This record gives sequence, C-alpha cells and structure tokens, in this order.
Amino acid sequence: MVSAPAIWFDASDKEQAEEFDLSSDTCIWKDEHFFIRGVLAIKLSDRDGSFEFGVWSTLSRENFMRYMELFENAGRVGIQPMFGWFSNNLPGYPDTINLKCHVIPRELDLRPLIELEPSEHPLSLQQQNGMRFEEAVAYCHEHLGM
Repeated sequence: MVSAPAIWFDASDKEQAEEFDLSSDTCIWKDEHFFIRGVLAIKLSDRDGSFEFGVWSTLSRENFMRYMELFENAGRVGIQPMFGWFSNNLPGYPDTINLKCHVIPRELDLRPLIELEPSEHPLSLQQQNGMRFEEAVAYCHEHLGM
C-alpha cells in the first residue's frame, strides 16, 4: 500500500511539513489539491477474489468536502462516483500518474474503490479484464519483494 500521493514523495522535508496535511486517509496540499486514499481492485480471472492496491486519487475541492462531511456516516455509500486523477505510479506498469479514474465510496470500514476509466493503458485493461492468480503472485514477487 502506498502511504501518500506521488506528489508528496517529490516534495522536500520542509515542503512536506509546511505545505501538506497528510493522514492515513486524506492528503491536502497547499489547501488547493485534495487527495483520498482508496483501493484499486483487479478481479482474479481464474478464481474468486481480487488483487488489490492501496492507492491515491485526486478529488475536486467540492467532492472532497462532500466526502469528508460524510466520512464517518453510513450515508457516504449513497454518494455517486466522483471523478479523479490517479495519483501514484505503480511499479511494473507504464506511467500511471494522472490516469482518469472514479472514486466510489463504500461502507464505513472500507476505503473507497478506485476505478480507472477504460483505456488502452495496461493497468486499465487489467482492471477491465482481470488477471490470473499466478500473475498476481508473480507481480508481488517481482515488484513488491514478497
């Protein structure tokens, strides 16, 4: 799981301390850029379950504020999907920063789902078509040191 949006890792220690408000679920940069932590799930094509990444997406100020108003409220499940920009690079894939996505709120104990808009990007294609369990295991060994 990625602990912050990519922009946070590009900032100096001083910038991180002065310009960012980072929690385990949200990140605000310069009170202008708003990020939310979610789950990008890729369905396993050969068995039940999914391969999941903890990732970040942007949200507009309006959508971020609406989400935060309902953050600890079961009513957040009723929020329609919100447009965002994927905010992490995942190893083993071509550049994933700023892929178009949607943030889909879920139950209180679950982070929102991040769904990429359909495109020809390999990550988007995997999310649309799924991946085999062996591919998920190989990815973990090759890119996550597991």
